[in-house]
Amino acid sequence: MKIILISSIFAIIILGLLAGKIYMSRQFHQEVAILFKGSKPVSSRPFSYGQLADLPEPVRRYFKLVLKDGQPYISCARIRHNGQFKSGPAKGWVNIKGEQYATTGQPGFIWKGTTNLFTARDMYINNKGRLVVSLFGIVKVVDGQGKSFDQGELLRWLGESVLYPTNLLPGPDRQWSAIDARHAKFTFNYNGLALFYTVTFNEAGEITELVTKRYMDEKHLETWLIKVGSYRNLNDVKVPTVFEVVWKLKKGDLSYARFNITTIEYGQAERF
Repeated sequence: MKIILISSIFAIIILGLLAGKIYMSRQFHQEVAILFKGSKPVSSRPFSYGQLADLPEPVRRYFKLVLKDGQPYISCARIRHNGQFKSGPAKGWVNIKGEQYATTGQPGFIWKGTTNLFTARDMYINNKGRLVVSLFGIVKVVDGQGKSFDQGELLRWLGESVLYPTNLLPGPDRQWSAIDARHAKFTFNYNGLALFYTVTFNEAGEITELVTKRYMDEKHLETWLIKVGSYRNLNDVKVPTVFEVVWKLKKGDLSYARFNITTIEYGQAERF
């Protein structure tokens, strides 16, 4: 009798986990669909080297390195990665796999990162930022929303534009200004938010670091650093394939994400 009872309990738990994962998968699918529905294609516009004439020298070298003259603007990207993630200063590194979708006609992205313990969904959709973390993919333990998340998630989308670099070209809402031979400042004004990155370039013209101020919680702005490297030509665009994300804190650096890009595709407005 006890064996039957225990078996029944285990069966209920397993069925609950499966049902929860199916629900979360459907929710993620719906969020991806909403993301793509809210953005218009921009690929009819070609990039021209003539757009670079007034840009700082390191910025000109960067765009000439990563893009080809006449190349269409990137409307959307879908990305897969593996790597490691750390959920806190006292926590150890865990392996993670990620799936991400981004649009440029309307600023937006959604990312799902999966570990053996938790699943996280990071997103900026319809001008709202949100972070959802679920244990075992079903028990929600974090659901962060509000102005600090709007700012932080939009900054993530903007910094990851190195993966869809036509998004970094100058326009009415985005500007480059000179600092020195290896650095330039990029500013982006959108939906009442004035965002910036101080960008570092190497001798080859590659972007290697992007630094800004991001909300670490609801009240405190901290220095946030994205390191990138190992550039490769993928889909006729030269992009970094190695990322490290770091909080630069007074008590010391907190590196919490190390990602390796395994797949990136453009113009596919649907899930993998």
